[in-house]
Amino acid sequence: MKIATWNVNGIRARQAELQDWLEREQPDVMCLQEIKASIAQLPVSVVLVNVRSAYNVGAFFRTADAVRCEHLYLAGISPLPTHPAVAKTALGAETRVPWTATDAVSLVDRLIEAGVRVAAIETSVVAEDLFDWSPSFPVSILFGHEVDGLAPEILERATDRVRIPMLGYKQSLNVATAGGVVLYELLRKYRASLHFGR
Repeated sequence: MKIATWNVNGIRARQAELQDWLEREQPDVMCLQEIKASIAQLPVSVVLVNVRSAYNVGAFFRTADAVRCEHLYLAGISPLPTHPAVAKTALGAETRVPWTATDAVSLVDRLIEAGVRVAAIETSVVAEDLFDWSPSFPVSILFGHEVDGLAPEILERATDRVRIPMLGYKQSLNVATAGGVVLYELLRKYRASLHFGR
């Protein structure tokens, strides 16, 4: 009988610890719920120009869904969501994120005419550091081929040129990884503009 009493007392003590923890963590949970309720859609679109890997495209769909990205545009040789490897990597996100197959040059021209800032994400040292960049929303971000990057006719149309700071030996990231870095930095900046940043 003592063993049963000790177990009940131990369970009660553990419940009290968990309740204390929940009360301490509740502001973070409430803040996240507030943010999710306030950001129905991140005013950011992604343009993939000649991103050849279906796995990279699928990863972009996953990240775009995670940040509630407005739209994903697929240009050139970028595989469509109907490709099995895109669907395999996207895990259903390709059905949740609006997407369009399009011509990159005409799309960029249309976006700029509509007043959307268009940022080419590149590795050039003359590009603005991602963490110093102050984008105005809505913004569209362009990613190019895994090896060759964005073509000159796309780069010259961009209103902004942005680079991820690279401190290591390698001077670039995988394109889908770079997309995640940029999209989450844009989410952070957009949240701050809504006064939810900490």
